[in-house]
Amino acid sequence: MSGADDRAIDLLREMVEIPSSSGQEAQIAKYLTGAMASLGFTSTSVDQAGNATGVLTRGPGPHVMLLGHMDTETGEVAGGIRDGMLYGRGSVDAKGPLAAMICAASRADFAGKVTVVGAVEEETPQSRGAVHVRETYEVPDAVIIGEPSGWSSVVVGYKGKLDFRYQVKQPAAHPASPTPKATEMAVNCWNTVQGLLGPTITHAAFDEPGLTLVSMTGDPARAEIEVSVRTPPDFRTGPLLETLRRHCPEGELVVLNDIAACLVAPRNPVVRSLCGGIRMGQARPVLKKRTGTSDMNTLAQSWKVPMATYGPGDNTLDHSDDEHIVLGEYLNGIDVLTSALAELSLTLREEDRS
Repeated sequence: MSGADDRAIDLLREMVEIPSSSGQEAQIAKYLTGAMASLGFTSTSVDQAGNATGVLTRGPGPHVMLLGHMDTETGEVAGGIRDGMLYGRGSVDAKGPLAAMICAASRADFAGKVTVVGAVEEETPQSRGAVHVRETYEVPDAVIIGEPSGWSSVVVGYKGKLDFRYQVKQPAAHPASPTPKATEMAVNCWNTVQGLLGPTITHAAFDEPGLTLVSMTGDPARAEIEVSVRTPPDFRTGPLLETLRRHCPEGELVVLNDIAACLVAPRNPVVRSLCGGIRMGQARPVLKKRTGTSDMNTLAQSWKVPMATYGPGDNTLDHSDDEHIVLGEYLNGIDVLTSALAELSLTLREEDRS
């Protein structure tokens, strides 16, 4: 193992040791700006949203953004390195991919500009960090989103998401009264959503909607449910909400989040460069579509540039009590990203000339 690999492992270990649940990312943002400066980034800063940003400028050429997130789900996971694996909250989701991006940017033979962003609050419905980047940063020529795809896989699609809350109030009444109860109305709203989405609702398929009852509280006088619908490409949330309000007029329906699905071209320059890097690592690349959402959905809403999602780590360990990353795969991921950046430096320049 080289000295550069040792430093890469130290970077990830130190990142994982810093608690950074959503809304509590200030400490790790400060750490990352210092770490990127020590790796030779041209400039580093923390923006108004709290995102940690590092820029590497190496002459004229294309601009590629690598965006991962610093925040994690809450909950402690015993850390440390054991049997070639690094344990701890965020080791997979998504400090491993973000650390790999930082290391790759510092190593890559890239003519142009690379911007690395450690975003805040990806694990929240609003994705405040990525929204701030989308609305205020210069639009790059290409984007790689850092999420655990597995070192030999590239994610080309994510479902969208509609989150809403249904709240209903009724005058207090005896349990035996024939007057409809608030709890019954909330249940009726849930049943109505299920009926409107149809019999094929599932979280197992990319092309079908998925449905989750996130929470339910209440009594006969006051009740509330929160619902999440994972939406496939071309799903129209407006008609669903309009029909639901018509069928459940007694309560108030509040939309918390509404973001479209994202599906990128499987032969775009970012996907091709990542697949090329995977082949250089003697593996066969696999293209995946995910039934969750990521910051790729947020940026793709208005940034019409080539993009894809990539990062080392097993996504089935996201948020688990056994969250860990295989260090050999983490180092492979750095190599893939390093190769992809070098390839993008050439291909994006060629496309710009053509």
